[in-house]
Amino acid sequence: MKLTLETERLILRPFTIEDAQEVFFGWANDPEVTKYLTWNTHKDIEETKRILSLWIDEYEKPERLNFAIELKKEDKLIGGIDVVGYLGGVQGTPVIGYNLARKYWGNGYMTEACHCVIEYLFSKGYSEIRIDAMSENIASIRVIQKCGGIFLKTDEDYYPLKDKTVLINRYIIKNN
Repeated sequence: MKLTLETERLILRPFTIEDAQEVFFGWANDPEVTKYLTWNTHKDIEETKRILSLWIDEYEKPERLNFAIELKKEDKLIGGIDVVGYLGGVQGTPVIGYNLARKYWGNGYMTEACHCVIEYLFSKGYSEIRIDAMSENIASIRVIQKCGGIFLKTDEDYYPLKDKTVLINRYIIKNN
């Protein structure tokens, strides 16, 4: 589903193939960023283009929201945030995932983007949203807590692209 949202400092918009350079050099080729993600560090810009093409094709599916996060003051792409399990209504519990270029860590941008997406989902009638983070990803856990995340449990998840099992903290955010 194609959708654009806006905050004070950010524009959340659909990815385009023209974003490949900023995605690759911003975070997709950075092992420090991708170590906490389900996917591997991209080897080259062609891999990033292939992934972006898949994401762009998914905009036709109503159950997936995927946003490029653009910093207004720099007119620069700084990360991504997506929602899986979004059914355009109130069925199920959508799950938010995100990543941010290392250069922009520690500025509250991801908390701001998450708040925006959470507010949008609540406005569509969802009563709760889930966000997961690797247990060792303290910065991501802080984002979740700032967004009102309530710890549910820790599970082991297998990441096939990385061929490893990781501990995942699961959080729920409720619409009060």
